[in-house]
Amino acid sequence: MELTEAARGLLKALASETRQQIMFLFSGEMELTVNQVAERLGLAQSATSTHLATLRDSGVLLARREWKTVYYRVNPQGIDQALTDLRAALQSCCPSC
Repeated sequence: MELTEAARGLLKALASETRQQIMFLFSGEMELTVNQVAERLGLAQSATSTHLATLRDSGVLLARREWKTVYYRVNPQGIDQALTDLRAALQSCCPSC
């Protein structure tokens, strides 16, 4: 059994409690900047930026740049694909899952 890149990315993205907390800040089609996330969680901007990059690289978040500001939002299709892949991998090794 081998996990797809999407499934591995999701697991990595959610392995951190801080990244889990970041994900709970996003609801619906809400977009947040690095500074907004940092302020809401009381994190340093640099640490927040690193966590957001991990979430983006894993396909869990999307980012768009508007001048110097980067806006992040949830990537539902990326999450759905990762969950589908993870479920398939788990069912191949553990059919009762």
